[in-house]
Amino acid sequence: MCRSIKTLRPPMTPDVDEDDIRAAALQYVRKISGFRAPAAHNRETFDHAVDAVAEATRQLLAELTVRGAPTP
Repeated sequence: MCRSIKTLRPPMTPDVDEDDIRAAALQYVRKISGFRAPAAHNRETFDHAVDAVAEATRQLLAELTVRGAPTP
């Protein structure tokens, strides 16, 4: 839980894949909730939060405009 969430936007990280996004979302939810792994009664809520953060991350990365970065 001590590791930092890495920057996912280009050009800092040029090849971001779904695993990177999911790992960052999971780490964020773990940090915020204070749980490395939730109890069974919180699993659905925990997983939903990870999915929501991952989707928000995908949307953010898709919509960011980075000055000076090459366009795909």
